[in-house]
Amino acid sequence: MADLIVKAAVKEALQDKNVASDFYDALDEEVKELLEDAARRAEQNDRKTVQPRDL
Repeated sequence: MADLIVKAAVKEALQDKNVASDFYDALDEEVKELLEDAARRAEQNDRKTVQPRDL
């Protein structure tokens, strides 16, 4: 699967903090799991559209 996060955006959001190179992979994995959970909730509610409430 392609990267789900944009490294430059993460770095900007964290402003003056240093970011370890392996942080991006860990964050990408967390986002992937969050999306899978949201998709599962939508499916359980007989929807093809993932909505904010699925988070």
